[in-house]
This record gives sequence, C-alpha cells and structure tokens, in this order.
Amino acid sequence: MFYESLPQRVTFSDMARPELYDPLPKDWVVGTSDIMGSTAAIADGKYKIVNMIGAAVISAQINAAGGRAFPYIFGGDGAAFAHPQEFAEEARAALAAVQVWAREEFDMGLRIGLFSVADIRAAGREVRVARYRVSDGIDYAMFTGGGVLWAEAQMKAGVDTIPAAAPGTQPDLTGLSCRWNHIKSRNGTILSLLVQPQDGVSGAVFGELAQAVLQAVRHLDRGGHPAPNESLSTGWPPPGATLEAHASRGDMPVAKRKRQILFEAAIAWVLFKTKIKVRGFDPAHYQRAVGGNADFRKFDDGLKMTIDCDTDTIAALAELLEKAEAAGTIRFGMHTQDEAMMTCIVPSIMEDNHIHFIDGAAGGYTQAALSIKSG
Repeated sequence: MFYESLPQRVTFSDMARPELYDPLPKDWVVGTSDIMGSTAAIADGKYKIVNMIGAAVISAQINAAGGRAFPYIFGGDGAAFAHPQEFAEEARAALAAVQVWAREEFDMGLRIGLFSVADIRAAGREVRVARYRVSDGIDYAMFTGGGVLWAEAQMKAGVDTIPAAAPGTQPDLTGLSCRWNHIKSRNGTILSLLVQPQDGVSGAVFGELAQAVLQAVRHLDRGGHPAPNESLSTGWPPPGATLEAHASRGDMPVAKRKRQILFEAAIAWVLFKTKIKVRGFDPAHYQRAVGGNADFRKFDDGLKMTIDCDTDTIAALAELLEKAEAAGTIRFGMHTQDEAMMTCIVPSIMEDNHIHFIDGAAGGYTQAALSIKSG
C-alpha cells in the first residue's frame, strides 16, 4: 500500500522540504469537511463543540478503516483525509453520518466533500503527502501541493458534495474524547498561527520561509509545545463530558451516558492524582505519552502551529511574516488566547497509539484563518 510504505520522518523541520513529499496515486480520493457558521459558534462560546465535530470526522474515518493506515489532518473547524478509490464509498458513508450527527446532536451544519486526485490535478493543483512520527506510538500526515485547499474551496462552493444520510444515522465515534482540562499558557500566550504560500510560490521558497519560522520559535521549550510533559490534568467533572456523551451514546440517552463518563473520569482523576498503577495501566506513563503524541504543529498546504510563547517571540514572528507577505511570498493569520485545548481519539488507554489534537481554546485556527480572509 502507498501510504504504509512512506518513510516516517522524525524531525519536524524536515517537513518543510518539498522533496520529501510523495504525490498521492491518481486513483485516490480526498475528503474534506468544514463547519458552517463556526465563527458565530465561537462567538457563542461553542469552540469545544466545533473542535469535537472536526475531530469526529477523523474518528469516523479511522473506525471505518478498521486499522488500515491512511493520511488525515485536523484543522480546528474541519478536517481532511485521503483514501484509495476502493474505499471511497465507506468514506462517503462515514462523512455523511457525521454530518447528520452534527446537525441532530448540536444543531451545527457540516459541509462535506470527496474529490478525485485526477480532478485536483486537472485543476492544476497537487496533493503530496509525508509522514511525521511524533512518538513511537503515533505519526501524522503532512500535506503540500495546494490540492487540499482547492478541494476545500470547491466543497464550500457546493461542488461534489455528498448526498445526505438518513435522519438518525449514527457514525462510529468510538474513542472520541475530550476529558482533559484546558492547558494554560506557561509563557504568557497561546498563539495559533497559519502561514500559506501565495499562488505561484514554489515549494522550495515557501519551505525556506517555514524553516525561518521554526527557527524563530526554536528557543521555546520543545519548540513551543503547549502541553507540559507530565502535569496534564483531567479535573472532575471533565469539561467535555457532555460532548463526549453526545459522541458515544449510541442508542443510549445522553444523560445516562454522561453518568457513565463521569464515573470513569472520577476513577481516572484519582489515578492521575495518585499515580497508582492498576492492571497494567501506568497513569504517569500515559500522561507523558499524551504530550508526546499531541499534534500541535503541521503542514497542511501551509504551516499551522498552536504554540505556547511570549510577547517577544510573537513580535519577532509578526515582523518576519509581515516582510514575507509584503514580498508576495505568503499570507498569514494569527490569533492569541490564554489557553490551549485538546480533543482526543483514544482506541485504548493500554497502548500508546492515542491521538491528541491541540488548538487554541478561544478560536484558535478558525480565528487565525479569519484574519487571513479579512487581511
């Protein structure tokens, strides 16, 4: 299989090198999603719901794939992924199920689309992918070539969207969770940053700029990683218990499923506080693994980062990026907040393959993208 054969790179700065990416096979499809009205939802304090729905798109695809590896990427108020053509129908069904679930559980509209790589290339764009291994337990896909952004624009324009599923259709969101407390900044600010190449800018030129951005934050602890190594807290009651109940209730009433989650979270809270090992579960190891597995920076037809930094670093980044924007190389957006948040996909607490998406807790990537659009 194409994706399984790709090398897993272990140095994030290597992801700025376009020659390390491979084009998707021509018979693959690219799926996209985007929450309608996410800006208004954020203004209403619903960004945790926005993130949950974005992660649900990936969770449904993972569960439909049944252990088969495929590339995916989380964007805050949406997500994207790719599959071989032979799995296109199951991808469509999983997308459509999440769309119904988002509307029925949260009254949120979700745009969805599925596009062939052949059509993306016919439009003059490309989808190239690489694998970045963040830890021994997990790796994340990186995308370049402009094809994902093109597909998202087509989806928002109503092209090749997917027919709606029947009312009441339930996606398989096994493992989707959001029990961790928000993560307070240790350096003063959580910065959500998006940097995209201007049309016509080569991958090599954009890669040099991305390397300069990474160099500008290299002095920060772990490159600005928002999650501390061992002091992550779940708290009780967990802030995302109601959302998780909506994701995992199946045919069960939300209130009943929430009671189960609260009971489970109470046990977890005790274990994380005491660090007591139970039946092979080591809470201290799990907390370390959460930080190690977290997806706080990525290449998604550009560079995206949610980092913990100080005002001097933000000023240096702004100066660097404003010069590049004035030169016609990039466009960028920033959004600052006091905390980061995590939305997780946990197949098993006994293994290290749990997935943790990090975003700003007060608008994050969605607000940063808005500043690009209005800039």
